[in-house]
Amino acid sequence: MPLQQTLRHQHAAFQNFFAARARYPRFKSRNGRQTAHYTRSAFRMRDGNLVLAKTAAPLAFVWSFDHVDLATLDPTMVVVSRDPDGRWFVTFAVDTDDPEPQPATGHAVGVDLGVKQFLVTSDGDQVANPRHLEARARNLARHQRRLARCQRGSNNRRKAKTRLARAHRKVRDARRDFLHRTTTNLVRSADVIAIEDLAVKNMVRNRRLARAISDTGWGEFRRQLDYKAARAGRTLVVVDRWYPSSKKCSVCGHVLAQLKLSVRHWTCPDCRTRHDRDLNAARNILAAGRAVARGDSGDACGADVRRQGPSLPLSAMKQETPIARCGA
Repeated sequence: MPLQQTLRHQHAAFQNFFAARARYPRFKSRNGRQTAHYTRSAFRMRDGNLVLAKTAAPLAFVWSFDHVDLATLDPTMVVVSRDPDGRWFVTFAVDTDDPEPQPATGHAVGVDLGVKQFLVTSDGDQVANPRHLEARARNLARHQRRLARCQRGSNNRRKAKTRLARAHRKVRDARRDFLHRTTTNLVRSADVIAIEDLAVKNMVRNRRLARAISDTGWGEFRRQLDYKAARAGRTLVVVDRWYPSSKKCSVCGHVLAQLKLSVRHWTCPDCRTRHDRDLNAARNILAAGRAVARGDSGDACGADVRRQGPSLPLSAMKQETPIARCGA
């Protein structure tokens, strides 16, 4: 059955590729995470005991959910997996009802993501970036050097590879735990959550910031926020990535022609309001998210976002200072 499931997954991957929904399928490394999928005909569940096909005795495992009675569980699929550090897991897929929506809070929040501060909300709350990879970089480098000195194919190299995978697993688990706590707090505190659509794949091309951006886990943050908001009955609004949230004054609506990344505070030339870069961006993201939630058209430059001030809305064209050319 696991071999047949692998062929089904391969067939689905090629169908997605030829339908232009995904890239060309790649072979999985035998050194990575290994999984085996068992459907209903390949296992049986009786009185809380799991018996897989081609095995005589039940599979011994530790149940992680105290509020669920294992004897009443009726799984549709069982996945047995092994991490590179040697840990084994068994996962049950079950059919459940949709959870009840959480009570309304009557609050909306805008979130600006960054590297120095992981996020800054429109309420002024800041969540520091824990920098999990940087905190354990020396430990990872030591394990990597020990692995490089081992002879290929030896038992010591296998042990060193397991220790290195265990060190990477600690970094991964710490990052995932931090993201789960942060996204859960956001979903519980607001009915409408507005975030910015970040092009993470393009941003990691910067060789100076690639490791810091990858360590933050912005993609995983958005994925968790997406499904948690859907479960809790919240509204998640994604503002266009070209919206000038940092360069726009949240008071009068003036948009700067240029704002360097090193500038953390700036003063609006129209209303003379002193802005913190991240807090101002979070407030602008919230305003744009509310406009999109109301059904207003939110374009790339935010031309249709309502402004609070005497300044006129800018056009929907690219808002940059035109370059003067001779004879133009």
